[in-house]
Amino acid sequence: MSVLIQGPQIRQILLGTKVDRATASLPQTAQAAIFTVTGGRILVTGLVGEVTTVMGGTATTLKVTSNPASGTDVDLTSATAVTSKEVGAQFTLPNASAGALVVNNAGGGGQLPSHNPYIVPVGTIDLVTSASDTGSVKWSLTYVPLDDGASVTAA
Repeated sequence: MSVLIQGPQIRQILLGTKVDRATASLPQTAQAAIFTVTGGRILVTGLVGEVTTVMGGTATTLKVTSNPASGTDVDLTSATAVTSKEVGAQFTLPNASAGALVVNNAGGGGQLPSHNPYIVPVGTIDLVTSASDTGSVKWSLTYVPLDDGASVTAA
């Protein structure tokens, strides 16, 4: 039996273009870019972080911030505890901007706010942490260009 539409094509139709960022440590009590937006505004339809090395026991919060090339940062999520998260735990955007980062254990349960996309301008999408902690997270972003020529790359 042949398949006319492949899985990646269905994902692109539903969520837009996917950009992956290789696993890396969280910023250490700092703000650091995970994705770079160029060429115009985008609609973020999903952001998923997956823990690849267990998070340490240091009390740590994480939030996602839009850092525009011109203007003031806007928090896409509020700071949420990620202390001691296991391998496979997932972080996703909430349905409403500035709500708590959705944090789930390895069993899943995350969400993608594809019907309420986030508008993000040229600049970077950053992580902000409250402490220095061990652990690594890989990230996947899905988006649709709002402006012609807009694109995203892993930072």
